[in-house]
Amino acid sequence: MTGAVVWEYVFVSSIQPVRGTHDLIGEDQRRHAHVVDTARRIAGVYGFDEWATPIFEDTRVFSRSLGDTSDVVSKEMYSFSDRDGESLTLRPEGTAAICRALVTNALTQSLPQKVFYAGPMFRHERPQKGRYRQFHQIGAELLGAAEPLADAEAIAMGYEVLKALGIADYVTLELNTLGDAASRDAWRDALVAYFSAHKDKLSEDSLTRLEKNPLRILDSKDAGDKVLVADAPMMAEFLTPEARAFWDDLRNKLDVFGIAYTVNPSIVRGLDYYNHTTFEFVTNRLGSQGTVLAGGRYDGLVKQMGGPEVPAIGWAAGIERLSMLLEQVPAAPRSVVLVPVGTPDESAVVQILQGLRGQGVRTEIGYKGSLRKRMERAGKQNASHVLFLGEDELAKGLFRVKNMETGAEQEVSRDTLLSKAQDVFAA
Repeated sequence: MTGAVVWEYVFVSSIQPVRGTHDLIGEDQRRHAHVVDTARRIAGVYGFDEWATPIFEDTRVFSRSLGDTSDVVSKEMYSFSDRDGESLTLRPEGTAAICRALVTNALTQSLPQKVFYAGPMFRHERPQKGRYRQFHQIGAELLGAAEPLADAEAIAMGYEVLKALGIADYVTLELNTLGDAASRDAWRDALVAYFSAHKDKLSEDSLTRLEKNPLRILDSKDAGDKVLVADAPMMAEFLTPEARAFWDDLRNKLDVFGIAYTVNPSIVRGLDYYNHTTFEFVTNRLGSQGTVLAGGRYDGLVKQMGGPEVPAIGWAAGIERLSMLLEQVPAAPRSVVLVPVGTPDESAVVQILQGLRGQGVRTEIGYKGSLRKRMERAGKQNASHVLFLGEDELAKGLFRVKNMETGAEQEVSRDTLLSKAQDVFAA
């Protein structure tokens, strides 16, 4: 029996988080919550409503939206068959799920929809600094607006989030255009011709992409492919007059918003429903994981989800990466700790405890131990104040309050404590 208990203890104590996941505790959780709360507040100012979609979806939601040739679909998705034999996938990103929700909730007739979301995503990647297999994102989607002003506003909102987090000075906005459908078709034809002339130098993955989706070659991480990509035809050479007008208007709008940017022709999206704007906010403070917020226009995605043509622009940002950039760590909350002295009536103590909580005061109680140990524990809890509750205090209706920062003590009446607690513990 003893051996079984020992074995169980060893087994339980050896269990670790799954590779690529992490616990959010203490400072990590405060950083995480601060990012989400800040983004939620900015999104509300811009008129965005929060949506929450399931963390798993029909696999087709992502295989359609991300493309069968993408690394996410072919190598990184967590997909499984449930007991009914349906193929389900833990969401690897948020945009496709938002578009699916727009269609299935019959909201395509109530446009525009301005959506904010926050939550966990899942990709089977090689874990490294700022990259996890379960990671978290904030994101925004503006569905139903085709004008360059919508793109500029979405980018401005992302910038305001970074600014509110105090990290805007560490990031640079990089911007590109993918043109309209006619621009992309002409560009794709030119890329096929160019890469076909260099087939003998392409990686195996890029040879496959050449047949199915040549724009994805531009995202290749292969060193040999990168050399070829450097001399490949550029989208700017193939913009139609309409696409160039959109591109010019967008940059003018960003100037009006007062947002600086640099043009980076290498920012591309390989799927056909992406068009016009693509952008990334990047930093040099996170090593190779430099992108902290990225997005673009995707006018064809809602139709792929079974809905009508709906123009859309959006972005997403990794909470872990944003958290790492925070210089000011949100302070741990401080409590008022009730320390019973002697053996006061428990129901009276609980009445005081709940009365303080009812006024919004974070309140805890020292459960057991000598007065000295309870005071030591209050110090370790980073208590702001200690409220001493003994039989005499309860009988007189006068309570001793100690400020743990200054050491000063004061006597407070029961009525004051239960009606003006915020004022008492502000001192």
